[in-house]
Amino acid sequence: MPAGLPDESAVNNAANPNAGRCVLFSNLSGPKGSLFDKDNTGNASTGQLSNCIGFGAPPIFDVIVPNQQFNDDYTVGLTKPDRTSSANSTIMFIGGGKSTAAALPTGAAPDVPYTAGFAVGKAGQGGSRDAGAGPAFTSFAAKTVTAAATIANGAVVEAGWVNRSGVSITNGQSIFGSASAASAAPA
Repeated sequence: MPAGLPDESAVNNAANPNAGRCVLFSNLSGPKGSLFDKDNTGNASTGQLSNCIGFGAPPIFDVIVPNQQFNDDYTVGLTKPDRTSSANSTIMFIGGGKSTAAALPTGAAPDVPYTAGFAVGKAGQGGSRDAGAGPAFTSFAAKTVTAAATIANGAVVEAGWVNRSGVSITNGQSIFGSASAASAAPA
C-alpha cells in the first residue's frame, strides 16, 4: 500500500522517516529498501496494517484488564491469544507468508513460514521505520507496555521499550511501546 508516515514530507518518507504520526507495519514492506518499500511510482510505503485485522497505533490504552482488549506484554504479530509466543509467522500471514519455489509433485508449493523477524514494526513520533541498511531489512517491534510513572514521549516505559505515542503517559496507562533494539531480519 503506497503510504508514508502521516504528516511526514515526501523527501523524509523516501528516506527513513520518524517524525510523523505512528503506524504499525509489516517487516516485509515497512523498512526502507524492503521488498515493497516503494510502489511503481516511487511513493514510499510503510506497509501499514490497514487491512481490517484490528490494529492501529492508538496513542494510549485505558488501564489493561487481563483477557480484555489487549493484554500487557502483548507483542504485535508474535503473541497468540493464549499469551504464548508463536514459533513462526502463521498468525501474522496466511500460510506463514511464503512458500518454497519448488512445487511438490502435486503442483502445489508447500508453505514455509518465517521463523524470525515477522513481528509487527512501529515507526513515528521519533521512532524510525528502518533499523538498518539492507539486505537485512529490520524494524522496531511493538509491544503493549504499562507505565509505572509519568513517561514522556521518547522515554523508556519498560526496559527495552520506548514511548512513541506522541504524548506523555501516566501511571497505569498502556501503549504499544517501540523496541529499542532492532528486530531480526525476516527469515
